[in-house]
Amino acid sequence: MAPSGSRSIKKGCQRVLYWIPVVFIVLIVAWSYYAYVLQLCIESIENTGEKVVYLLVYHVIFIMFVWAYWQTIFTKPMNPLKEFHLSYSDKELLEREDRGESQQEILRRIAKDLPIYTRTNSGAIRFCDRCQLLKPDRCHHCSVCDKCILKMDHHCPWVNNCVGFSNYKFFMLFLAYSLLYCLFITATDLQYFIKFWTAGGRAHFRLREYLNGLPDTQAKFHILFLFFSASMFSVSLASLFIYHCWLVCKNRSTLEAVRSPVFRHGTDKNGFSLGFSKNFRQVFGDEVKYWPIPVFSSLGDGCSFPTCLVNLDPEQPSSPTGSNPANKGAAEGRQFPSKPLRESQSRLLTSTPSWTESDSATEKEKKGASNPGMTIENEA
Repeated sequence: MAPSGSRSIKKGCQRVLYWIPVVFIVLIVAWSYYAYVLQLCIESIENTGEKVVYLLVYHVIFIMFVWAYWQTIFTKPMNPLKEFHLSYSDKELLEREDRGESQQEILRRIAKDLPIYTRTNSGAIRFCDRCQLLKPDRCHHCSVCDKCILKMDHHCPWVNNCVGFSNYKFFMLFLAYSLLYCLFITATDLQYFIKFWTAGGRAHFRLREYLNGLPDTQAKFHILFLFFSASMFSVSLASLFIYHCWLVCKNRSTLEAVRSPVFRHGTDKNGFSLGFSKNFRQVFGDEVKYWPIPVFSSLGDGCSFPTCLVNLDPEQPSSPTGSNPANKGAAEGRQFPSKPLRESQSRLLTSTPSWTESDSATEKEKKGASNPGMTIENEA
């Protein structure tokens, strides 16, 4: 009882600590709202037209920013479907067998009818010991959430959530609107910041005389620090947003950018790339009207993804399977038929020629005969 109680207390403390970065962001945003709306627009700006325009545009951006942030935080990450979990009989069978060829055969038998094409670095089927499931493509186990997350990108402490298939669009919109929020504040606060800053080198009595254009000392310091904080956040957000835009264009997650996915023919960092348009629509959906709105519109079910191994990136290193042109052509021409567990939302299933379902039975037989020996490997 005592060890169990101490573990629960430890987990409770960890949950509280995980919310500290989120609380910090919320406090910063709340202060920026007070500083911009009350101290700058209402107290400092005298032109009514300018004040109204600033407030209207600011609140539109603010609402979209908060909405996207909320969705990123409170959208639960999607976990693999039950078809990927080991049944009770399979668990018992796996536990009885030694960790050898017999266990490999069990995993191969289970994975045979699942849309799984990626492997571990050693060529084994990706199996999670903690969740007792076969990992779908692009799925990884999060050590913080202690769950397997579909199309996991990373665990973000600033949202206290895993960024993955279910909320990656929300995360992208959060970055976009937070960057727009900071840039708008920086641009509209600039002229008042300049008035404050250029007066900084004057004598103290001259400073007070020069700043009579601004209403009071409290507003002056809010305007100064608002500009500094918005500018600094703009730089960091811009770099992060540009990086994730590049990932979307290449159809990679952060984890896949660090470690390229391994397919049956070898490592291929562009294995999931379908071209810019289809890569973008896979995250944001087909309907343009939903692109800027934090509502779920991503394509697919998160368990199976189209693969395109024909148009390789010039940066792609030579395949570990060898540099023979004949072997390379065979690897590039290999098609992985889609075997979704349920009807996918994605029109990419019918528009991408590189992963049609033709000859699926023949492919299955070939793959079953040519599967190399595999070992169980849990990727944390």
